[in-house]
Amino acid sequence: MARTLDPIRELDRWFAGTARIPASAAMAMDLYKAGDNFVARLDLPGVDPASIDVDVDERTLTVRAERLADKVEGEQRWLTRERPVGTFARQLTLGYGVALDRIAADYRDGVLTLTIPVAEEAKPRKITVAHSGDSNEIEGSVEEN
Repeated sequence: MARTLDPIRELDRWFAGTARIPASAAMAMDLYKAGDNFVARLDLPGVDPASIDVDVDERTLTVRAERLADKVEGEQRWLTRERPVGTFARQLTLGYGVALDRIAADYRDGVLTLTIPVAEEAKPRKITVAHSGDSNEIEGSVEEN
């Protein structure tokens, strides 16, 4: 069986597969808990730090960043173009046990680190059980040797 080449379908397949990279792939993330903080580390190599925007609306934390295309002087012919460009966004839904007003962000060496503290009211705590005087007190004596 002969296979015919359909250039339009091949072009569509190329655009669907390689040209459109989802934001989650462009913003790979590690998320872990360290003590009383959640820490999210997002890879953003080549991003202008001034383009990074982190905001919280209700319980949704959104990170936006922009990577511009390289400008090549003179005549250019791309042989391979795998680095995504444009504006990327990634959203995290935060639980009720985090301190939204104390979230910190730091961008260093192409990695955005978000530190999300656990809220004081959400931290586990030990409850002391008080007991009132019992009417059945036991009396005894201690002998010293």
